[in-house]
Amino acid sequence: MFLAKVYVTLKPTVNDPQGKTILGGLKSLGFDQATEVRAGKYLEIKVDATERAEAEATVEEMCRKLLANPVIEGYRYEVDEILL
Repeated sequence: MFLAKVYVTLKPTVNDPQGKTILGGLKSLGFDQATEVRAGKYLEIKVDATERAEAEATVEEMCRKLLANPVIEGYRYEVDEILL
């Protein structure tokens, strides 16, 4: 069994209104050190596989087919074995 941690973010060239809203909120709370915010998605997925390569291939396919829109989003993931 493996745990995949998937990070999906907008590509740098895509406008991020949610990130701009968060940045405005941070500034209004006095966090002037914040200069840019990019919002995204974080997912944890348990994958039933016998080998890491199999789990990674499954997660890659999940990202390509459903979890990320390749036109506007990029993704990365980490796959770790769950020790029982």
